[in-house]
Amino acid sequence: MDALDRLTAYIDQVPTGLGNLSEAQITSQQPGKWSRKEILGHLIDSAINNLKRFTDAQFADGSYLVQPYNQDELVRVNQYQHVPLGQLLVLWQSLNRQILVVTRAIPEDTLRQPIQFSQINTKLKTLEWLINDYVAHLEHHLKTLL
Repeated sequence: MDALDRLTAYIDQVPTGLGNLSEAQITSQQPGKWSRKEILGHLIDSAINNLKRFTDAQFADGSYLVQPYNQDELVRVNQYQHVPLGQLLVLWQSLNRQILVVTRAIPEDTLRQPIQFSQINTKLKTLEWLINDYVAHLEHHLKTLL
């Protein structure tokens, strides 16, 4: 099963899996760790940033330079711990459905678009690699989330 097929399955599985947990399980935090709601919020931030990357990389002139984001600050500022779970799930699902729309329409030759992660490290990846890495990152967090 390829990464986009797995992402499609997760869009349906994650709400069911989180819906089986109690409010205490979803909101409890260990010192220095995110709650499950905050992990879901982080995945929302990841989806927002990667949707922009998947879109912009397609028309980049030369290699596309990935802009980093401050994941801890985004989780804090977006107040994910205090947002209703249903609202977070709808947002997460919607963003990932749009990621599927965008990524499934990328022409084969565009998947080879070079991606660069910093001005200092000039080792290049491809847009296809970035898409697969997005799903791998999601899967890493799903181990804790569900």
